[in-house]
Amino acid sequence: MTNEDELAAFAKQLSDQTSAETTPPSNWPDAFRRLDSQIHDRERTVVLLDEISWMAYFDNAFASDLKIAWDNLFKKHDKLVMVVCGSVSSWIRDNIIDNGAFLGRRSLDIVVKELPLAECAKFWGPAASRIDEREIIDVLSVTGGVPRYLEEIDPALSAAENIRRLCFLPNSILRTDFDEMFREVITHELDFSASVLRHLADGAKSAAEITAEMNLGKGGRVTAALGRLKEAGLAAEDLSINPETGKPAREVRYRLCDNYSRFFIKYVEPMKNTIDNGMFEFVSLDALDGIETIFGLAFENLVINNCRALIPMLNLTGTLVTSAAPYRRSASESPRGRKGCQIDLLVQTRHTICVVEIKRRREIGREVINEVDAKVRAIARPDGVSARAAIVYSGHLSPTVAAAGYFDAIVPFGKLLGIQH
Repeated sequence: MTNEDELAAFAKQLSDQTSAETTPPSNWPDAFRRLDSQIHDRERTVVLLDEISWMAYFDNAFASDLKIAWDNLFKKHDKLVMVVCGSVSSWIRDNIIDNGAFLGRRSLDIVVKELPLAECAKFWGPAASRIDEREIIDVLSVTGGVPRYLEEIDPALSAAENIRRLCFLPNSILRTDFDEMFREVITHELDFSASVLRHLADGAKSAAEITAEMNLGKGGRVTAALGRLKEAGLAAEDLSINPETGKPAREVRYRLCDNYSRFFIKYVEPMKNTIDNGMFEFVSLDALDGIETIFGLAFENLVINNCRALIPMLNLTGTLVTSAAPYRRSASESPRGRKGCQIDLLVQTRHTICVVEIKRRREIGREVINEVDAKVRAIARPDGVSARAAIVYSGHLSPTVAAAGYFDAIVPFGKLLGIQH
């Protein structure tokens, strides 16, 4: 492909929708002038430039040309709404949102995130209320809330069979999509960004920890890659507040928040050649080494990524939430004589901290109370701050846990899915 190909495609699509000629323009300023000639002020017009990073890929002046066209042509149309859209969000961030030339010209910035859990469950239709929620969780642990992946689900099949069809067949959508994401159009350091993401597959880390693991010297290369991964929705920056000081945590940690990427890195990528040759024998999910640990991290992701839906279920309504993120304090950061502390999700308001335990286990017994209580006691609360405890779970919760009255909120995962009340 060349810039001439892009311009020809632009002219063809514009002609299909208007009376514009089909002759390819010689450059983008000419293309924008032709577009402007088709905008009429008597009616509301929406111009959507989709996959804008591809339009701009072969011409470094594209963003500048668009800015000039906006200032001199497009903004004069009172009924015009212009939308720039694309799957390569880092290009939009670098070239438009963070480009000072566009300052004051943007009305709305929308990042399309994964679907909420309650919307994900609808892909199973009426079957969602009949099957074990674990079937849905297993699939979401591989796909996350990405609608394109969920469109491929067959509710009549088991979770294992759906995952086999999506991941372990030659040319299946989840066998190939990871490599597609890291083509050069996503980032000019595609291999490096993918390597950084791989370092998050087994748990959250700071930029400094990843830099040390990759044997790199000081510099911002890892931080820049993490920024790109965050912009692409693959990694999340967990900005927690230290509950003991009320100040931001000393170290920012990054979490691989895209469940598909983790599953691909751990289980699909090592078997790519075998899968492509049609030789991979997928027996069951349980046969995948360490799957419970990976699915445990995926389950935490599902809950944390849907934190806004969870908070009203924690009995904290009516108060301003100041922080909601995983919290970790290493032993080296702890006051003398105190142990480190790792909390799945710590929700804080001005006068309350709520320790949220996220548990995916077939049987959850009374021991979970002792586990959570140790975390609550590990935090030295300032005066006037109360501590609460909550659990979000999937599995069989022993009746003795609820009977003990320890937890201020007990949230079955099915409630977040919208299939349990």
